[in-house]
Amino acid sequence: MADSAYFTLLDHEGLLAVRGADAAKFLQGQVTCNLNYLSLSQSSLGARCTPKGRMLSSFRIVPVDGGYLLAMARELLETQLAELQKYAVFSKSKLSDETGAWIRFGLSGADAVLSDLGLDLGSAADSVASSANLLAVRLVDGRAELWAPASEAAALQNKLSAQLPQAELNQWLLDQIRAGIGQVFGATRELFIPQMINLQALGGVSFKKGCYTGQEIVARMQYLGKLKRRLYRLTLTTEETPAVGCELFSPVHGSSVGEVVLAARTPTAVELLAVLQEDAVNDGRIHLASLDGPSLTLLDLPYQLDADQEIQR
Repeated sequence: MADSAYFTLLDHEGLLAVRGADAAKFLQGQVTCNLNYLSLSQSSLGARCTPKGRMLSSFRIVPVDGGYLLAMARELLETQLAELQKYAVFSKSKLSDETGAWIRFGLSGADAVLSDLGLDLGSAADSVASSANLLAVRLVDGRAELWAPASEAAALQNKLSAQLPQAELNQWLLDQIRAGIGQVFGATRELFIPQMINLQALGGVSFKKGCYTGQEIVARMQYLGKLKRRLYRLTLTTEETPAVGCELFSPVHGSSVGEVVLAARTPTAVELLAVLQEDAVNDGRIHLASLDGPSLTLLDLPYQLDADQEIQR
């Protein structure tokens, strides 16, 4: 299934809507990405941080008529909505939970299907195409997301089923892991700064946009700091898929050296993304849940980190 075309329902995420005349101005001061780069044909990854630069959420932001939609882990949405509404009262912005108004599918190897739906989606990462009520978003590894009004869910799923096999969400998450795309969930809220999950390497952090909450810490780490914890891809043999936030251990330290960011099963093992301390990675002895837990093996990420290139955004 990993190399074949498929579709899956993205029901693990919700949609936070920010609409109104001041939507762009309001969000520009709240999130890491630069809304000036966005358009109806361009989306972005991004995050919202605490004043100390720790991520409260990460998301895909897509411009729509009248505002923006932010797709994030479903368990984060209620809290993010409540927190943002405290600031939105000072602007002409309206925030709401639009999860129930939309249906979202993940597509792999399905550009012909998108074309049949009238969506001419470009190959560049973060591209957006629209046709009638449908939206398609290109991901960095070539996969795509298909968004539609909830009223069209049944008809659209029937069309997809006629041309593609349906996969479990695990397959989508496995492909996300192999693409090196980290994400914040409830269990990892406030644990990481954006660079720890390589968000800056995926276009989700702008270093030229000016102030936003947490900006000083995030910028300082990029220009002056030496990051001692960052994202790695690993594999292990275990009967159960590790939970997000599960701690990893190494003999180098007497305490935890990292946390699982995302995990998914393969036919024979588990692959995961984890934020780990650099010295533990260099040592190579990394274990799940305890020093006596299963051993993990490092795998490559599909991209290189380039600080000079990252600060151009």
